[in-house]
Amino acid sequence: MLNSKEAILSELTDILVEMFEVDAADITPEAHLSDNLDIDSIDAVDLIVRLKELTGKKIAPEEFKSVRTVGDVVAAIQTVMGQA
Repeated sequence: MLNSKEAILSELTDILVEMFEVDAADITPEAHLSDNLDIDSIDAVDLIVRLKELTGKKIAPEEFKSVRTVGDVVAAIQTVMGQA
């Protein structure tokens, strides 16, 4: 269950490793999605679809417009889940 920042980060790490072959050691809250993890805008759309499946909630692309780092993704998921 996505009930804490740590749980969300853990799930997100698993997804990034699985979908984009990112090294888990590179995934930190400060890691920049495009600069550090090579996740481009097309990858981001795929990620949003996967997060929607994970959360069971509709995720509007606007909620991810300001997302730049892994920590930003965690915060956005918390907002979607009503935890922020």
